[in-house]
Amino acid sequence: MKVPTLLEMSSRGEKPEVVFWIGCAGSFDDRSKKITKAFVKILNNSNISFAVLGAEESCSGDPAKRSGNEFLFQIQALKNINSLNNYNVTDIVTTCPHCFNTLKNEYPELGGKYNVFHHSQFLKRLLLSGKLKVEGEKFKGKKITYHDPCYLGRANNEYKAPRELIEKLKANLLEMKNSKSNGLCCGAGGAQMFKEPEKGNKDINILRTEQALDTKPDIIAAACPFCNIMMTDGIKNKEKDVSVMDIAELIANAEDL
Repeated sequence: MKVPTLLEMSSRGEKPEVVFWIGCAGSFDDRSKKITKAFVKILNNSNISFAVLGAEESCSGDPAKRSGNEFLFQIQALKNINSLNNYNVTDIVTTCPHCFNTLKNEYPELGGKYNVFHHSQFLKRLLLSGKLKVEGEKFKGKKITYHDPCYLGRANNEYKAPRELIEKLKANLLEMKNSKSNGLCCGAGGAQMFKEPEKGNKDINILRTEQALDTKPDIIAAACPFCNIMMTDGIKNKEKDVSVMDIAELIANAEDL
């Protein structure tokens, strides 16, 4: 796949229109890599000049900060800020709401000031500019329920962009019992992704999956790699034949990219 690094472009005296921040899940988790690839296909197909940090990209620091290790967060953040500022980066897009929130809201006070977009927001911009066209016949009439990621929805008040993209697919958008500002966490936030849950009556991801299945969907749409993993685990637990797909995967599949 055509994925240039900032170092490569810089050596040619070029600067990309936007930097694609991949994140830990999109780099190392096999399921999340598919989301990364789908988004890269869309960027290439839309003739967007982009680059990645590659080996220079480190964890955004979100898990460290959420689990209480502010010192480690600042070490990770300053390392990334130094790399980004070295290339005079101005615009960043990421498929991970955790990275989106951290880079957008927490890096500025450490010297990292950028225009940061979640990929659903960026895809909406491409649609409005005419660089991306979605026919949507492949998903026409499909019942799709959308799960709001905490750090995209309640933390950054972005509810419209993902839903507008789903509606472009000519699908039937179904809302769960808890949605938008009343959304429910998938169970991975606050660094919970990396540990076993505390004992209780029911795991959060199972409860959220049950809410999704109550809408009787063909597809559960997500916009966060962590949410995707948790909802996929929930579907496996319930032994249901329902797909869990990221917004980027839906768009890429609609266009057969």
